[in-house]
Amino acid sequence: MLMLPPEQMPLYNHPLPSLEAWLRQIGAHQDSRQPSSWDLHRPQWSARIELEMEDLRVSWQQDGQSRVRHFPYGLSRADVEAAILAGP
Repeated sequence: MLMLPPEQMPLYNHPLPSLEAWLRQIGAHQDSRQPSSWDLHRPQWSARIELEMEDLRVSWQQDGQSRVRHFPYGLSRADVEAAILAGP
């Protein structure tokens, strides 16, 4: 198993394999057609996580409603994970 950098380290200091391991660890599944896109499903909502050039984009879907947020790679992994898992 790949060792992740400390959770307080900004995402821009995580190599791509570490970011991918982290997304798998929180339960996301990589899109085979778009490797920079990941899907995360929870009982109350689902999310699409996209590793973009400037930031990490998260689109939540819940009850037919959509909410999008952009998280700069300068944020810590812990902060971004907490925001993603908090849901829309």
